[in-house]
Amino acid sequence: MTLSPLPTFSLAQRTALITGAGRGIGRAIAEVFAQAGAHVVLCARTGAEIGAVAAELRAAGLKAEARPVDVTDRQGFAALVDGMERLDIFVNNAGTNRPRPHLEVTEEDFDLIVGLNLKAAYFAQQAVARRMVDLGHGGSVINMSSMLGHIGAADRSVYCATKWGVEGMTKATSIELAPHGIRVNTICPTFIDTPLTRPYFENPEFGRHVRRMIKLGRLGQVGDITGAALYLASDASSLMTGNSIVLDGGWTAE
Repeated sequence: MTLSPLPTFSLAQRTALITGAGRGIGRAIAEVFAQAGAHVVLCARTGAEIGAVAAELRAAGLKAEARPVDVTDRQGFAALVDGMERLDIFVNNAGTNRPRPHLEVTEEDFDLIVGLNLKAAYFAQQAVARRMVDLGHGGSVINMSSMLGHIGAADRSVYCATKWGVEGMTKATSIELAPHGIRVNTICPTFIDTPLTRPYFENPEFGRHVRRMIKLGRLGQVGDITGAALYLASDASSLMTGNSIVLDGGWTAE
């Protein structure tokens, strides 16, 4: 009897660049990728934060380095990417939000959220894709989107606009980059318990609403995201591109 081969989730001999890697989802993904064998390059504005994470990973016998760069600095980020001798995986994770009713959104709000979530994400992916093409061995791009890239939500009109934009960007660029062996996909979480989202739940009414909408009855945890990220980074997802993994606990099921 010949058994089907067991899918491999190993990232041995691969280099993964992760933005927003100092805390929350980005940090958790970096830790899991390192355990799967990858050399992880942690990127964020705050050097002390990512430096501490990289040091902890190295102390555990894993391969990690910290490269402080603000992804809104297009030239600085491109210089980082262009200097990488190997680049197999990119997690385009840096993002922000400033919830506010549509009638109260300011131009400053708009520029802040769009500038990081969409503009910086777009040009970060572009820099990575150019480097992957130059290196010539393909790769996997994972854009961190949101379930709000598929539905709407009150007080989040600008955030929704950026995440719908990320979904469109992912689909379009996956078509262009497929001939180079570069896959582009998104992960679309519901509300995950992170430093970014915790202030929202200081409003008890909002907390009750979220738990009511998440059919599994609980907030997401960063560990709920890392399995999907490892799948998309590994050869187990070698036929997947231009698509999304929605991790919303059933929110969008109705």
